Amino acid sequence: MIRKNLYLIILLCSFFSYTQTENCTSIYLIRHAEKIRDNSENKNPHLNKKGILRAHRWKNIFKHIEFDKIFSTDLFRTLETAKPISEHNGLKIITYTPSKIYYENFIKNNEGKTIFVVGHSNTTPAFVNALIEKKLYSDIKDDNNGNLYYVNKCDDSPANHVLYFIN
Repeated sequence: MIRKNLYLIILLCSFFSYTQTENCTSIYLIRHAEKIRDNSENKNPHLNKKGILRAHRWKNIFKHIEFDKIFSTDLFRTLETAKPISEHNGLKIITYTPSKIYYENFIKNNEGKTIFVVGHSNTTPAFVNALIEKKLYSDIKDDNNGNLYYVNKCDDSPANHVLYFIN
């Protein structure tokens, strides 16, 4: 069942990447994979074993998409989630600080590119909402590390989708 879902997901992602034209910007956004939760005071934990496996699954899901840039917040769990994809694409991870101002210029600064972004349960939906200029998505539940948001912005009409990947 998981293999069948993975195949369908790869086809969907491949479809999204091949529908892009030069005037379009394609952005794939996810929340970081599962983190170590043994110390509630640690604000910068690494990924746990399940999270490391998920990060590699993301790499496999995106293996047919050629990213131009990869963005991550500057925390262990997001950087570790982005790392397999950055290595596969031969790209350095660009760190960013989530903010409304940053989101507003993102499309303009990356026009015509295919982008991968790793964020957090609150910043990823906020980023998507800013890109589509609608408050459509709310914060991701803490036990959900499987959402994939896709925004394809061509001229002034953004299309967006959210897919959920089962653990």
